[in-house]
Amino acid sequence: MTNSRRSPSLSRTFVATAMGACLVAGCGVLPGGSGGSGGTITVMTFAPEGTKATNMPGMIGMAKAYERWANAKGGINGHRLRVLTCNEKNTPTGAADCARKAVAEKAVAVVGSYSQHGRAFMAPLETEGIPFIGGYGLSAEEFQSPLSYPVNGGQPVLIAGAGHQLSRACDQVALVRPDTLAGDTLPVLLNAGLRANKMADASDIRAAEDSADFGPQAREALAHTTGSGKEKEKEKGCVTAVLGERTETFFDAFRRTDAQRRKPQISSVLGSLSQSLIDRTGGKESSFEGAYVTSWYPVATDPLWEPMRQVVSEYAFGDDGVDPDDSGTQTTWIAYTVLNEVLKRAKDGESVTARTVKRSLNESQAVKTGGLTPDLSWRYQDMRAVAGFPRIVNGRVSFQVVQSGRLVAQPGEAPLDMTPTLEQAPRAA
Repeated sequence: MTNSRRSPSLSRTFVATAMGACLVAGCGVLPGGSGGSGGTITVMTFAPEGTKATNMPGMIGMAKAYERWANAKGGINGHRLRVLTCNEKNTPTGAADCARKAVAEKAVAVVGSYSQHGRAFMAPLETEGIPFIGGYGLSAEEFQSPLSYPVNGGQPVLIAGAGHQLSRACDQVALVRPDTLAGDTLPVLLNAGLRANKMADASDIRAAEDSADFGPQAREALAHTTGSGKEKEKEKGCVTAVLGERTETFFDAFRRTDAQRRKPQISSVLGSLSQSLIDRTGGKESSFEGAYVTSWYPVATDPLWEPMRQVVSEYAFGDDGVDPDDSGTQTTWIAYTVLNEVLKRAKDGESVTARTVKRSLNESQAVKTGGLTPDLSWRYQDMRAVAGFPRIVNGRVSFQVVQSGRLVAQPGEAPLDMTPTLEQAPRAA
């Protein structure tokens, strides 16, 4: 009898104590939690910032802007969105640390992130079953791991597309690329595009990823694409550089060679050559005028990007790193669009966990991205026979050119699915 009378009081005390602890530490709808209707969903976006190589601050900024926008309109399917960010530092240790932080914070997904160190970050995520949605596509693991859900064809599609684009304009091609594991795949992929159009393989010129002096590579590229003798000088040479932020440095060195007189065609890919780089180097007077570029997405001036531009304008709060023309910003927008659509498909009252997000991605019908990509689906039947990159479900590439200081669609070149070309390529990873 005595214990029976005391139970309600003890229960009330326990509940009050638990509620107080939640107010201090965070439970339920407070940051860090996830779950059913009204809960908080935690995700992470990581990218390198402040490094000597490629930096992608726009991906972090876009993720935080998306968080503010989604929560301002009531969250996603009744859930508050909590976006963690992490500096990947362009190192395997940094990538692994970011992945472990996602695990520790019980993130249900890593979304719209950038790293070339796929082995370092995928292992911790795979161990905990955390899906990786819409990475930038630098590492082979992003197109191999069953926990990776790419929204574009990554570097493989861009480089193979560059081979297709350059084969229409060139007799000889030189590729300048990083001397890294990720860079080692690029010659195979470029040559796949060239061979599909009956072109000889490109000259492979390596450079240190964080080099400040590309003079030797510039001279070598010019020699490989112009040669000597009357017959050689009649041929059209093309030089493509895929060096991330160092692409500008390389082409500065290239201009100081005899390139101005011989005028080989120059090219690059989305991410290494951007509208902001063109603007910064003179716009209409930029030395990149006439350069060829391959991209995953429509040109930045396409009206399809207007929803993203509005979110950046209203919720990026003057963050200069969030450039709507930037490929990292665009990829992050598309990745969060996928997350949004997948979360909306959750059943009423169902807890949102890494497992339920993964199941939805594996089993759901195709996800729409507002026309920015083909409809995306990662079911088993959607996988493709691309050696080393079976999870490329979107092989589309668009062809662009710098005209009057703007990246525009290349006249006469419609977007093309490069998957059949990649399926014929040797294993690149």
